Amino acid sequence: MAEERKRVLCVEDNSVNMLLVSRIVEAEGHELIKAEDGPTALSILNGTIPDIILLDINLPGIDGFELARRFKADERLASVPLVATTAQVLVGDRERCLEAGCDDYLPKPLDIRKLREIIRSYLNS
Repeated sequence: MAEERKRVLCVEDNSVNMLLVSRIVEAEGHELIKAEDGPTALSILNGTIPDIILLDINLPGIDGFELARRFKADERLASVPLVATTAQVLVGDRERCLEAGCDDYLPKPLDIRKLREIIRSYLNS
């Protein structure tokens, strides 16, 4: 039996990063759901529960920290793995992402191997 395609929600306002994520997600055989900002992500999540969320922290409007807190406060989404992707790589940034509710943290520029590893570790378990 073919493995079920998993759904990956990527909340990312940078088209280059989105393209990189989409190539990896599709190469892994999963479906990518794209959101360029927080309000779009929230409206998608009203009707869809993805298998993993890749969340850019530096978003216009509602930032990733606020989105992470909202996702984790929603009982439908609380168990969905949430991975922060951010160019904020100063001391304490990783901890801030985890405190906001993220399960993992990927610094930018995105490392393709690490991104693939994280997607596989959460989706193949």
